[in-house]
Amino acid sequence: MPSGSMERLAPTGARLREMRAGDLDAVAALEAELFGGEAWSPALLRAELAATQGRGADRHYIVVEDGADGEDRADGADAPRAILGYAGLWVGDGRGDADLLTIATAARARRLGLARAMLDHLIDRARGAGCGAVLLEARASNDAAQALYLSRGFTLIGRRRRYYSAPIEDAVVMRLALREPGHQTTGAAERPAGVGPVGSEAV
Repeated sequence: MPSGSMERLAPTGARLREMRAGDLDAVAALEAELFGGEAWSPALLRAELAATQGRGADRHYIVVEDGADGEDRADGADAPRAILGYAGLWVGDGRGDADLLTIATAARARRLGLARAMLDHLIDRARGAGCGAVLLEARASNDAAQALYLSRGFTLIGRRRRYYSAPIEDAVVMRLALREPGHQTTGAAERPAGVGPVGSEAV
């Protein structure tokens, strides 16, 4: 999806697009509401978004906004719309496996297919970047998130003890292959240090 373009999501009328700097206040507020003690800081969110631009960009961040909020202004610009969800993906240089960094939808926007639309979009981005697979972590107790991932073809490949800290909980590790079996990739271990906490989901 080219920067600035929008994809309207049926039947909700919500719109999926690339995250922009102007979204960060709303995303940070939603992040704090959904993740509490494990929420990414506004500074980290800014750094993550900066890593989607320029030479060496290795991430993609998207938002879903409410298409029903407000009307287009007389000058042709869009009126502000509420952010209903957001998600991020690390692809590196495309030679290894991608990592789903975060995916979240506001509580009022659950069960509308928005998380599925964001996930499908990022899977397509990983495939387009040449990645061999998409990896993710999910809280062991988050049955809704795991059901979503399983429905899109992910499989359980492991467990990370006490991966989450607020509250302490194991993570299940899941993987979706994007290439033929037997294709060798560098794997998610190549992800640079400092990318920030990963495996956050609220769907």
